[in-house]
Amino acid sequence: MSEQSAPQRPVPLVGDTTSAQQRRDDPAGWAMPPEVVDALAAVVGGRRDIRRFRPDPVPDELLRQVLEAAHSAPSVGHSQPWRFIVVRSPATRDRAAHLADRARLEQASELTSERAARLLDLKLEGLREAPVGVVVTCDRRTPAAGVLGRATFPDADLWSCACAVQNLWLTARALGLGVGWVTLFDQAELADLLHLPDGVVTLGWLCVGWPDERPPAPGLERAAWSRKAPLDDVVLQECWPDDSAPPMPPTSHLRGPEPGRRVDGTDDTDRLLSPPEALGALDRALNLVRAAAGPDLDTGQLVLVGADHPVTAHAVSAYDRSVTQDVLTSAVGGRSLGTAHARAAGLDVVVVDAGVDEAHVEGAADVRPHDPRGDLVTTDAMSAADVRRLMDAGRRLGAGVTGAGSPGLVALGEVGVGNTTVAAALTCALTGTPAADVVGLGSGADADIVTRKTEVVAAAINRLGDTDDVHRMLAAVGGPEFAVLTGVVLGAAGAGRPVVLDGLATSVAALAAVGIEPSVQAYLIAGQRSREKAHGLVLQRLGLEPLLQLRLRAGEGVGACLAAGMVLQGMAARRTTVRTSARTAQRNA
Repeated sequence: MSEQSAPQRPVPLVGDTTSAQQRRDDPAGWAMPPEVVDALAAVVGGRRDIRRFRPDPVPDELLRQVLEAAHSAPSVGHSQPWRFIVVRSPATRDRAAHLADRARLEQASELTSERAARLLDLKLEGLREAPVGVVVTCDRRTPAAGVLGRATFPDADLWSCACAVQNLWLTARALGLGVGWVTLFDQAELADLLHLPDGVVTLGWLCVGWPDERPPAPGLERAAWSRKAPLDDVVLQECWPDDSAPPMPPTSHLRGPEPGRRVDGTDDTDRLLSPPEALGALDRALNLVRAAAGPDLDTGQLVLVGADHPVTAHAVSAYDRSVTQDVLTSAVGGRSLGTAHARAAGLDVVVVDAGVDEAHVEGAADVRPHDPRGDLVTTDAMSAADVRRLMDAGRRLGAGVTGAGSPGLVALGEVGVGNTTVAAALTCALTGTPAADVVGLGSGADADIVTRKTEVVAAAINRLGDTDDVHRMLAAVGGPEFAVLTGVVLGAAGAGRPVVLDGLATSVAALAAVGIEPSVQAYLIAGQRSREKAHGLVLQRLGLEPLLQLRLRAGEGVGACLAAGMVLQGMAARRTTVRTSARTAQRNA
C-alpha cells in the first residue's frame, strides 16, 4: 500500500494532537518562543521577598489573577490540598504582626549577638502595611494512602502547596505586585488566629501589595546574612558521593495604625540625608510614633501610679510600705527621681494614688479601690468591681480625658513596695511560666526574700487555678496600680497615643492589655529592659525590642522617661534634618 493511499492517523479532538513522528522529528517542538523564555527568566530572576508596601489597595481582578496562578500549581495525585485565606482586616493583621514580633524576639534570643542584631533589623512591618494577607494552608485531613503519590511520600501535599506559593509569587512579580513570605510564627498560634481545624496547617503568611521598595538583589544577601551558593555546590551526579565526607548541612545560626500612616513614616525617612534606619531600633520607634500620632508630636506625659500591697505582710520586700507614700508625695512636689527625669525629658506628670494605705496623697489623682484588698495567697488582691473601676479610670487617663492630658505620647511609671511580687505573679498567670523561673531579686532583697517571694507567687498561682480571663487574673493576683496601668495602655492606644513602657510592672500591665485587646501592641514602645528576671520574658511575649538596657532598678518611670526623651528628640531631629529632593531620592534609589 502506498503512503498516499494509507489511511490517515486518527487525530483526537481533545488532548495531545501531535504524533509520535512529529515528536521524534522535533523533540524540542514543545518549547515556547525565545521571547517567552526570556520573559520567564526575567520574572524568576526578579522575584524578591518584599518587606515594605504601599497602602494602595490591590484591585480584586489582580488578586484573583495571582490566586488563579496559585491554583494552577501541580499537586500530588491532583489532590489540590491548598486553601487560600485572604485577610484584609486590620485587626487580624495587627494580631498576626504581634505574633511575628514575638517569634522574632524568641528566635533572636537563641542567636549570637551579631546574628540576633541582624535578625532584629529585618522588617516585618509588611504584615500591617500590606493591604492584603494571603495565608496558604494545606488540608492534610485526607489520609496519605488515599492520595495517589502520597502513600510513599506523605509530605508531597505540602510540596504541592509550596508550588502554589511559587506560582502566586512569580505571577505577582510579573504584574508588579510585591510578595513577602513571613514564617516567623508559632504555627499553633497562627492556626488559632485563623480558626483552622485540626489537620489543616499553614505554610506561612504572604503579604501582598504594591511594593514600597524595588530591591536589586535578594534582601538577605543585601543584608549580608548569607550568599547564594554556586550551582555546582548543590548539584550531585548519579548519587550522593561516597568518596568524600558528607556535605555540611545548611548553616544554622540558632543559639531565631493604619498602613498608609506607617508608610508615610518610611517615606519621610527615605528623604532624610542619612542611611535608612540610621538610628536602628530608635528609628523603628519613631516610625511607630509617626504612624500613631503624626510627624509633629513633641509632647508627652508621665503617668505615675502608686499603691500599697497587703502581700508585703509575707516579708517579700526589703522596704517598709510607707516608702510608697513618701515617693508619691515627693512626686506630687516634683522632687522624686521619676518626676525629675520626666521634666528633663520634657514630659508633663500625672501622679495617681491607686491605693496608698495611710492616707490619700494630696495633689494626686484619687482612684483608690473601694473594697477590701487581699494578700494574693489566701484572698484575691481586689474585687472584680474594683478592677473594672480602676481600669476605667486608667482608660480615661490614657485617652487624655482627665489629668494633664496632652495629645503626646504616654510614658508609664509605677511606685509600690512589694509590687515586684505582684508583677511576678501576674507574669506567671499571663505566660504560664513557673514561679521559680520568674521571681527575681528585687531592689534591696536578699536570698531569703527571694525564697519567700517564690513561695508566695507559687501559692497565689495555685489558688488562681487555670484561667484565660485577664480580668480575673488582675483581681486574683494583681494590684491596683496594675489595673490602672492596664487601663492607661488601652485608653492611650484607643486615642492613638504611643505608650512607652518602663520596667517589669508596666510591661506586665501592657501584656495584660494585649491579652484584652491585641491591637494595642502596635502602639507600644519598650523603653528599657530592667534587671528584673521576668522582664525579658514579658518583652518577648509582647514582641518588643527595648531601646535601652541600663540594668535599672529605679522604677518610677525613670527608664520610660529616658526613652521618651530619646523619642521626642528623635522626632524633633527628623523635623529639622536636611531632606533630599525627590530627584536626589530617585537618583539614589
